[in-house]
Amino acid sequence: MSTEIKVPFTRPSINEEEEKAVLEVIRSGWLTTGKVTLAFEKEFSDFMNSGLKEKNVMSLAVNSNTSGMILAMHACGVKPGTAVITTPYTFVSTAACAKHLGADVIFCDIEKDSYNIDPDKIQKILEENEKSRKYNIKAIVPVHIAGTLCNMKRILELAKKYNLRVIEDAAHSFPSLTESGYAGTLGDCGVFSFYATKPLTTGEGGMVCTKDPELLRTMQIMRLHGMDRTTWDRYTSPKASWQYDIVAPGYKFNLPDILSAIGRVQLKKTEEFYQKRKHICDIYNREFSKIDFVEIPPDTEGNAWHLYLLRLKLDKLKINRDDFSKQLQENGIGVSMHFIPLFHFSYWQSLDSSFTKDNYPNAEDHFIRTITLPLWPDMSDEMAYETIEAVKKIGKENYAG
Repeated sequence: MSTEIKVPFTRPSINEEEEKAVLEVIRSGWLTTGKVTLAFEKEFSDFMNSGLKEKNVMSLAVNSNTSGMILAMHACGVKPGTAVITTPYTFVSTAACAKHLGADVIFCDIEKDSYNIDPDKIQKILEENEKSRKYNIKAIVPVHIAGTLCNMKRILELAKKYNLRVIEDAAHSFPSLTESGYAGTLGDCGVFSFYATKPLTTGEGGMVCTKDPELLRTMQIMRLHGMDRTTWDRYTSPKASWQYDIVAPGYKFNLPDILSAIGRVQLKKTEEFYQKRKHICDIYNREFSKIDFVEIPPDTEGNAWHLYLLRLKLDKLKINRDDFSKQLQENGIGVSMHFIPLFHFSYWQSLDSSFTKDNYPNAEDHFIRTITLPLWPDMSDEMAYETIEAVKKIGKENYAG
């Protein structure tokens, strides 16, 4: 008999407002990318620009973060004969996008006290490559894990020094606001995810942000088959709909209106959702700070609190992370893992014999100690305390002192 999950790992916060918006699109007779998506892009840009002195952020809606990363990398010159620097502590798509474009991937370990890429180690890679000229490095791809921000000041300084592009994988970082602006607007491009578990969801989808009109235009063309006209323009412009040119071998990465309608409603709830997540995280942090066999997650300026990454102190426990997670599930608590470092996967191992856990000790240490606990906007305080009590119970039963 399967264990009943009393506290789900996540649930989307969707209600009648999103349902109404979707029905309006269905009844309009236009389901694919059109005026609703254009409105979503503008509203997202307006939101991003609210954190900036210069209101110059532009947005492009896509059908996934992965699609957006491919478009951003392509526009920034990632192609065969080039390389990107990124972290092994991420979902596989971050690095896979570079491989899709024929580029090499150089992995850099994360910081000892955070889940984010280490700028000191990026600098070392760049200095060594200056001597060896082994790679034609084109971009740095930092990943803001769980809503905590990478050290973008250092990363941007390195990018400027070595004439590199910066493409932020901002899948976890909406709405992370710093003194310099929102995460995803700090580099050349920033790519968000609107997957079902994200702070803003469209079910599937994403958004690319940039301040560079040339990058935007390239991504607009490549988003839809390399056409020089959008579908909405072809069917609403006085110019004949069948007249268009193919100027590049593009993709099919557009976001349809039926999903953009959900996103527009969700965007209006950004602050409400953030405050609700933060409230649960405040409960977690307060209670877990009292326990000596766990560590609360790292925090940064503008933390979006997308995921709650609880770290175990394995020297104080008789069981490992996997057993602890299994017992949480047996106690009705839904959990996940963020992330399995890429050096654990056979494909990436096959590309480089040195790509092992021994060469990325911080990523491995965080991986073997981390459990992602339930967190979503409509989660109740009772669910949070039930999760806390389960952690306490398992720790007490398996305490090594």
